[in-house]
Amino acid sequence: MGDQHYSFYIETFQTSSELVDFLMETFIMFKDLIGKNVYPADWVAMSMVQNRVFLRAINKFAETMNQKFLENTNFEFQSFQLPYKVVTMAMIFSAGGATNPSESNSSKDITKGIAAFHSVLATGNLQYGDMRRLIGFSIRDMWYKLGQNKICFIPGMVGPILEMTLIPEAELRKATIPIFFDMMLCEYQRSGDFKKFENEIILKLDHEVEGGRGDEQYMQLLESILLECAAEHPTICKSVESFVNLVKGLLEKLLDYRGVMTDESKDNRMSCTVNLLNFYKDNNREEMYIRYLYKLRDLHLDCDNYTEAAYTLLLHTWLLKWSDEQCASQVMQTGQQYPQTHRQLKETLYDIIIGYFDKGKMWEEAISLCKELAEQCEMEIFDYQLLSQNLIQQAKFYENIMKILRPKPDYFAVGYYGQGFPSFLRNKVFIYRGKEYERREDFQMQLMSQFPNAEKMNTTSAPGDDVKNAPGQYIQCFTVQPVLDEHPRFKNKPVPDQIINFYKSNHVQKFHYSRPVRRGTVDPENEFASMWIERTSFVTAYKLPGILRWFEVVHMSQTTISPLENAIETMSTANEKILMMINQYQNDETLPINPLSMLLNGIVDPAVMGGFAKYEKAFFTEEYSREHPEDQDKLTRLKDLIAWQIPFLGAGIKIHERRVSENLRPFHDRMEECFKNLKVKVEKEYGVREMPDFEDRRVGRPRSMLRSYRQMSIISMASLSSDCSTPSKAASESFDLEIAPPKTPKVEQEEPISPGSTLPEVKLRRSKKRAKRSSVVFADEKPAAESDLKRMSFASQSMPTIPALTLSVVGVPGSEEANASPRLSQTFLPLSDGDKKTLKRKKVNQFFKTMLAGKPTEEGKPTSDPMSTDL
Repeated sequence: MGDQHYSFYIETFQTSSELVDFLMETFIMFKDLIGKNVYPADWVAMSMVQNRVFLRAINKFAETMNQKFLENTNFEFQSFQLPYKVVTMAMIFSAGGATNPSESNSSKDITKGIAAFHSVLATGNLQYGDMRRLIGFSIRDMWYKLGQNKICFIPGMVGPILEMTLIPEAELRKATIPIFFDMMLCEYQRSGDFKKFENEIILKLDHEVEGGRGDEQYMQLLESILLECAAEHPTICKSVESFVNLVKGLLEKLLDYRGVMTDESKDNRMSCTVNLLNFYKDNNREEMYIRYLYKLRDLHLDCDNYTEAAYTLLLHTWLLKWSDEQCASQVMQTGQQYPQTHRQLKETLYDIIIGYFDKGKMWEEAISLCKELAEQCEMEIFDYQLLSQNLIQQAKFYENIMKILRPKPDYFAVGYYGQGFPSFLRNKVFIYRGKEYERREDFQMQLMSQFPNAEKMNTTSAPGDDVKNAPGQYIQCFTVQPVLDEHPRFKNKPVPDQIINFYKSNHVQKFHYSRPVRRGTVDPENEFASMWIERTSFVTAYKLPGILRWFEVVHMSQTTISPLENAIETMSTANEKILMMINQYQNDETLPINPLSMLLNGIVDPAVMGGFAKYEKAFFTEEYSREHPEDQDKLTRLKDLIAWQIPFLGAGIKIHERRVSENLRPFHDRMEECFKNLKVKVEKEYGVREMPDFEDRRVGRPRSMLRSYRQMSIISMASLSSDCSTPSKAASESFDLEIAPPKTPKVEQEEPISPGSTLPEVKLRRSKKRAKRSSVVFADEKPAAESDLKRMSFASQSMPTIPALTLSVVGVPGSEEANASPRLSQTFLPLSDGDKKTLKRKKVNQFFKTMLAGKPTEEGKPTSDPMSTDL
């Protein structure tokens, strides 16, 4: 048909409605023919003729529509919208547009038609040229002829135009991308912004890129064209720049996500999914945010990462309220088809999450959700039947915490260096949470299998720019130690190890790696004197565990630990290990005796140990004190730690004696003999720290030895150190105890005690007359010189807590006067023999409940207004 034929045929329609009906039917027919090509795929010539006819007809009909319907009075929106959709569909099909998974399930006929149309248009010939470009130019011309009616096609035509611009043909993109700016300008002039356009293009872009369209060249071309167009319009320039940055960031993340969708590594898919999650969260795209939440949840379930799946699903519950308000469509997306209220959906999600936490042995987290549900059952919906089930479930979780062993996961620092890695990994460091019983070797092997071309780095120090800018791939992997966060509710309380151990490896965000280095003159006979520790600290973006098994390191710092500080850490760790093992053997009679035997023998046998002697040779010398006067507090702390290890060892040996078999009796006797010799030596040098007899001294309910004599929980001990667990100067933990003066208070004048002598026995006790109050009494106390008293650490920060029990400190070299002591601020009075016998027979109330402070008067009597102080 020629131009005259088209004009003559169009004039045959008497009314506008008849013409509109004809055009609509024609466009629908074109649409069907494009989707269902009647010619076989190899009939190239016939397909070219058909598509040429389509293009010519659409151009002629577009001219007719512009002439007859473009005025406001006659404007037919549906008539104009359909040809756009028909033409853009032809363009998309010509570029192989059925790559989207949702479209790939179409019938075989449609797929064959699309393939044929694409083959014809992409190949072209000298007679017709590349018809994709011709159709694109036609759409551009049609758009600009709409004039003031363009606003009617926003945002409806954003999607079809976007699909057309994503076709990988440079000239076509250059011709059609400016339509986006024209849409933005049109909406900006009408409403002062272009939010509708922005929302639609973000929604459609996610769908199209995931379906296989778009590339980096498109991202660069989109940025350059839009910014060039915006430069001519200063009023909208900044808004366009913000939009370009937004879309560019989204495209980068979508391309990364699409690139790993077929990757065997689910870790990479999870990382890209989380990147998109964060993007949609930051830009308040709730529907897309929830969509990717469930994609991430499914990935975790495929890997049996129940803890991470629970944390992921928990993010959805944060968008819900405890109300009977009907859920909006964008927050449903849970597989539930029927309408739900916020309360119903949140309860359903909580039940699922609690089940995930239970499978992941994260019972503490499950309990917190159970408590929230229980509050709703009791105070809001009054469902006591459901409440009873909830409380039974909580009780089971508490029992699991105390009875079921939970192995501590290891944490690994992994650095991806080199330009060969994708952008979301390149030159970044991550902290990974290992699985139960997963060794570093196994983890590293699995990691290297994901990047077979990567080179393993054998150093733990950060690489230089030459490695980071290299074209290859370099992976660094080593084990790091989690740093325990301080929990105020546990501080200075006897907390069981089963509870503390959970927080040692969970809810952690700080990690460190320690590397020994040698400085100064190296003594071959005593390596401790020159052993410095170079400690690297890592801080992750979020706490572990979380919605991933790993998080990026956002901050790194490096500190140096002196040999003395290293010795303090070593002794603190050793004491803590002894306490933990004692508690384990007290709670479980079935444990084998071998680990306890090895631990105790390694410390008390002179042929095995040697730490005390090396510490003494390295630090407890006049030369060291003279050269390092600032370390006096640290030296005192180290001596105190050594002194307190003796009662710990004694408690362990008592347990060993009861549990040891007859075959190992000689071994035990040898170990006990070594301990006696060690005890004499340590008590002579550093004083006595005596733990009370724990047999038949339980108050109220049974308690373990560790819970009974620990002054501070492991968390409390960690909180006293620096961020890298470096021991610092001990904070004062003094306390005042109310004094129960005897009937005839009398303080004898005694001669000063020489440095080599032994102080009289010091005991905390409950007075006969003040049964509910505690007293600290020194028997036969002698005044001491102030210089010697400053070395005394009676209640040092390493001293364990002794709730409901008595404490004896004997033979400490030097003691400050009562009113000048930073630890005890009470008057010390003599203790009679009768009182000593009474003290041994009576049970003492809980230490923390009975600790009351009293200021003594000049006559040695307590004030009438006692004041309790915190430890």
